[in-house]
Amino acid sequence: MTPRTHSMPVLGPAGFFRLAWTEWGPANAARTVMCVHGLTRNGRDFDALARALAEDGLRVVCPDMPGRGASDWLPKPDDYAYPIYMQTLAALYARLDVAKVDWVGTSMGGLIGMLTAAQRGHYIRKLVLNDVGPFIPAAALQRLGNYVGRDPRFEDFGQVEAYLRKVHAPFGQLTDPEWMHLAFHSAEESGDGNLRLRYDPAIGKPFQDKPADDLALWAFWDQLRVPVLAIRGADSDLLLRETLLRMAKKPNCEAVEIAGCGHAPALMAPDQIATIRNFLSE
Repeated sequence: MTPRTHSMPVLGPAGFFRLAWTEWGPANAARTVMCVHGLTRNGRDFDALARALAEDGLRVVCPDMPGRGASDWLPKPDDYAYPIYMQTLAALYARLDVAKVDWVGTSMGGLIGMLTAAQRGHYIRKLVLNDVGPFIPAAALQRLGNYVGRDPRFEDFGQVEAYLRKVHAPFGQLTDPEWMHLAFHSAEESGDGNLRLRYDPAIGKPFQDKPADDLALWAFWDQLRVPVLAIRGADSDLLLRETLLRMAKKPNCEAVEIAGCGHAPALMAPDQIATIRNFLSE
C-alpha cells in the first residue's frame, strides 16, 4: 500500500506556511484517524500503524507538524507553541471535510489532542494518548531539553540510525529495518554534503528559555468526555505510573502498559498496533 503526500497553506502569526501530511486508506472512508507525532519526530513514524488501520478501511492522516519533516519552518521560534499547533491541526481537520476524527498522539501529539478535546465543540471522537498525560515531571522535560534543538551532522544514514538508536532507545526493541525506516525519514541533505535531522533546531527554544518545571494539566483532563486509551511505556520517565493510575480512575479511560519501552513506545510492534486497532474499532 502506497501512501499519498499532500500539503496546504496554513495562516500562522507570521504569515502562511506549508503544512505537509501523509495519507493512507480510502479518501471516502467512513472514519478518519489523525496521527500526530512527538516533539522532534514526523508523520512517517506512523507508517506501520497507518498501513494496518488503512487495511481496516480507515482513512489515516499523518501530518508533519510545523518545523518538522516536509512542513515549513516557522520564522519566529516563539510560534512553536501549542496554541499554534492546535490552530494548525484545526485547519487540517477543516480541509479533510469530515465530521469527527479519531486521534492518535505520541507525546507532544497526545498533548495537542488532549488540549483540543477539552475545547467546546471539538472534533475528536476517540483519543489515544501514547506515553503522555496531564502531568509531566520536570526531570523528563529537562531530559528532552538536553537533546531537542541540537543540529548534528551525519556522513550517511548509518550514522543517523546509530544516533536514533541512542537517543530514542526507549522506543523499544525495534528491528533493524524499523530503525532504518526511522533514520531514512528523519534526515535530509544539509547543503554541505552531509545529512541533518529534519526539524528546525528552534523548536528547542521553549526548553532553553526557562528552567524546566512540572507541567500539570489536570484541569484540561477533567474536561475530557471522549473515550481515551492511555498507553504507557513501562519504563517511562514522562508518563509516571501514578499518573496513569490516576488517569485510569476516569470512567472513559482505558490504561495499558507496554513492557520493554520507556518514552515512548514506537507503535510499530504487532501487539501495540492491535491494541490501538481494537480500541478504535469499537
